[in-house]
This record gives sequence, structure tokens and C-alpha cells, in this order.
Amino acid sequence: MISIIASDMDGTLLNEKMEVSEENAAAIKQAQSEGVHFIVATGRQLSEAKPSIEKFGIQVPMITLNGAAVYDVDGKALDMVPLHRATVTQIMRELNLANLYYEVVTADGVVSNSRTMHIQNLAQLLNNLNPDTPFKLAVSLASARVELMDISYVDDYQELIDDHNVRILKIIAFANEGPKKLKPVSDRINKKVEVAITSSSRTNIEINNIRAQKGIALQHYADELNIPMSQVMAIGDNLNDASMLRIADTSYAMGNAIPEIKKLANHLTVSNNENGVGKAILEQLKSNRQ
Repeated sequence: MISIIASDMDGTLLNEKMEVSEENAAAIKQAQSEGVHFIVATGRQLSEAKPSIEKFGIQVPMITLNGAAVYDVDGKALDMVPLHRATVTQIMRELNLANLYYEVVTADGVVSNSRTMHIQNLAQLLNNLNPDTPFKLAVSLASARVELMDISYVDDYQELIDDHNVRILKIIAFANEGPKKLKPVSDRINKKVEVAITSSSRTNIEINNIRAQKGIALQHYADELNIPMSQVMAIGDNLNDASMLRIADTSYAMGNAIPEIKKLANHLTVSNNENGVGKAILEQLKSNRQ
């Protein structure tokens, strides 16, 4: 019996056009009509994730920024897990030494020190998630997505650390070389501070408070509803989904998921361009009725 379904967005619920297909939307609404709770679990921030879901007529609570911020269906913040300032200083030092471009996500939005680099890396991420998408289209989609985001620009990230009214929820670093460049940096950061480091693409690393993970947030959400994890299903495609796939008794990897996620999940669905989320939902709803 499935009572909660949690789904990632990019590469999972969203197709190559960064949209929720009619099939996926219909399956979510069907699940909700049958009393199943649906929650989105994404690395995105709320202002970027919520419109992308609601424009398809779907209203759901959201685990955002990999678990650093959780919101109810009305967008009210239920929990926030920021990084400690001393930890942020250590992280930034290592990223600067590695000469990596990175962005800082605060409770008020994304902060970058380069608009050009922001669009370029966002386009690369979209292209990696959907390899069949031409890079020029990815740049166009990235530029449009920037308009949805609460993004601001600074010359020096130090001013964020110095402002104690700013809550830093996530740091995301990019490298086109992928793990070859990113893994050594991740290893050095892990030796200096206790954080959760995941990725949503081979060309980035996402750094959160050790308690800010999708799996932990999903566990808390289920606990609030008094629903055991034996009745929870999670769907994802990349490493930042691993914690929730491990904790949910029923876990689905997308057909386009990376090999590690396919090995971790106990079910496999088709790709995000083939309505994999909708098919997985309908499969479990059928089992619920039996």
C-alpha cells in the first residue's frame, strides 16, 4: 500500500522541455484523488520549482534545495536547515583554491558573481539531463528559467557571510570536466567539514548541511502524517535523490537515471521523456486497489 509518493523534478518529473507532461500530471492528480499524498523533492529553490509545477494544475508540498527547505502546499516554510557560517567559509576557500565557479543559494534566492557563467552552467546542466536537447535550445531554456528565479549578483560572496540576516542553504559548484575536477574538491571539503555533498548532474556538486537531505526531509514529512516508510515511494534519477530512494520502501529509478541510482532502486521505470513518473504512479495505484 502506497500512501506517499515523492518525486524529483529535473530528469524525472520534467521532460526535455522542462515541462510536466499531460500523462504525468494526470497520474499525479489520480493519485491525489485516491488519497495518496504527492510531494516534490528537488534541488531547486521554491520560486523556481513551484511555478514549474503549478502551471500544470498541480498543487503539492515541496522539499527544496535537497532538503534544506520544506514548504507546505501553500508555500509556507515548514523547515529550513542552513549551513553554518564557519562551514561556508571553509567550503568557499576550497572552491576558490580549485578555481571553480559556484553559486550560493540563500533563503531569499540564488546569488551569483557572474550572469554569463550562471546561464552557461545552467544550460550545461539542462543539456546533461537531456542529452538529445541541442545546446542552443538549452541556452534558450536556461535564459528563460533565469527569469523565474530569485537571482541576484554580487562582486564578493564574503558579504553574504558577513550579513547575519542571510541564511545560506546550499552551495553549488560547476566544472565541465565533471568528477575528474569535482571529486578531489569534494574529498578535501569532506575532510575539513561535515556536510552532505551530492550532485544533480555529472558537472556539478551540491553542498548542504549534513541534515539537509531529501531522505531526511521525506522521513519527517511521513512522520508528520503518521505514515510508515513501508508506505512511501520515491522516484529519482541522480545522486541527490539517493537518500530518499534508500529510505523509501518502494523506490523507482528513471530509465535515464545514472547507473548508481538504477542499482539502488528496487524498481525501474522508463525515461523522463516517456512519462516514467506517470507510469510508475499508475503501476502502484493499481497495486493499491488489489
